[in-house]
Amino acid sequence: MAAQDIAAALQRVESVLRRRPEAGLQDDEPAAARWEGGMRFVALHANGTRLLSDMPVELGGSGDQVMAGWMFRAGLASCVATCIVLAAAAQEIELAMLEVKTGSRMDLRSVLGMAEADGEPVRAGTRDLQLLVRISAHGVSPERLRALVDEGLRRSPSIHALKDAVPVVVRIEGDAG
Repeated sequence: MAAQDIAAALQRVESVLRRRPEAGLQDDEPAAARWEGGMRFVALHANGTRLLSDMPVELGGSGDQVMAGWMFRAGLASCVATCIVLAAAAQEIELAMLEVKTGSRMDLRSVLGMAEADGEPVRAGTRDLQLLVRISAHGVSPERLRALVDEGLRRSPSIHALKDAVPVVVRIEGDAG
């Protein structure tokens, strides 16, 4: 779909949301992960999409699927790229190329429940996250492309979920069976 087609679709949605702002707040499509045995999981979408994950052999998995953390980074990269495309379309910029890569570092000891030398649990989670955005558009200056990337980052719900520390609510349903 060309930038002008995307821009037209965005204008239609924006027109509706200007009249009915409450229509903009929507529940996201739930994602579910089901344990398949061993260290293998399947993430399920309501449309039937299935994404398999597993751990490396060193952590008891088969190593033949991606890890869940990779899916997180892939989702983040896709979200950022999507928001950059939306921003480009709104500005009538026809992109020639766009690629977003994510990288991160974590301490594996946290996944294993290990402690630091002082007995404190190793902090779980990603220690840092890097994004590399490769972008080009014919006749568009590097400064304008940078501003476009910044706009895409500003629009990204995934980036804001990370930066704004979105509250996490956990409900547990169990069966002793």
